[in-house]
Amino acid sequence: MTIDWSASSADAAALTVNVASLGRLLADLRERLIGGRGFCVATLNLDHLVKLRHDPGFARAYRAHSHVTADGKPIVWLSRLAGRPIGLVPGSELILPVARLAAETGVGVVLFGATEQALDAAARALRQQVPGLKIAACIAPPMGFDPFGPAGDEAIAAIRATGGGLCFLALGAPKQEKFAARAAEQLPQMGFLSIGAGLDFIAGTQTRAPPLIRMIAAEWLWRLASNPRRLAGRYARCIAILPGEMQRALRSRSQA
Repeated sequence: MTIDWSASSADAAALTVNVASLGRLLADLRERLIGGRGFCVATLNLDHLVKLRHDPGFARAYRAHSHVTADGKPIVWLSRLAGRPIGLVPGSELILPVARLAAETGVGVVLFGATEQALDAAARALRQQVPGLKIAACIAPPMGFDPFGPAGDEAIAAIRATGGGLCFLALGAPKQEKFAARAAEQLPQMGFLSIGAGLDFIAGTQTRAPPLIRMIAAEWLWRLASNPRRLAGRYARCIAILPGEMQRALRSRSQA
């Protein structure tokens, strides 16, 4: 199923969420890993919707992704308002299932982003939790990494040289999605999964909210309490766009 209510500008008009459930996503990614067919997975949340309004390059990158999931309960709720319900598939909860697919299919994994220390810790944790997983490389880009500059060229060449078939990107939005879209053009056999802080959760350098907090859709409050100075403005902007997104979803439902 697809939904197009999330478009917030003319440049984002073609954006859709096309992953109905985790099971369907994993089945498709498994086939692609076996067949050596690349993919790009992005995980849509309210913060991304805010950025999509003001960053045409981000919207273009999103449209180039083969899979877009609902990363957050508000996206799921909006899809229900639009009359085209989809399942919740958070990016941070994709890492282990997709890593297991890589281990089962013998595909090497590249960890890209964060810091060398975080990548090393994440690699150790992944090897412990996913027996047989092959970590092809851990690559920490330089400060101020530009996906479209010389550092981006060097990163794509380094990823190609690893011989891996799957890359976890931990750069944060919109940088990771932009880099994924660009790299996928040059590495069509490679799978790219943008996971934000997911590697930090795996490595233990950041702590996720307890399961009960996540179950009641209050993880954002947990994160806000942990770092109010950094996150207060972001969440305020997310809340501000909700009324408009709800109206857009309802209009989409009436036009269906």
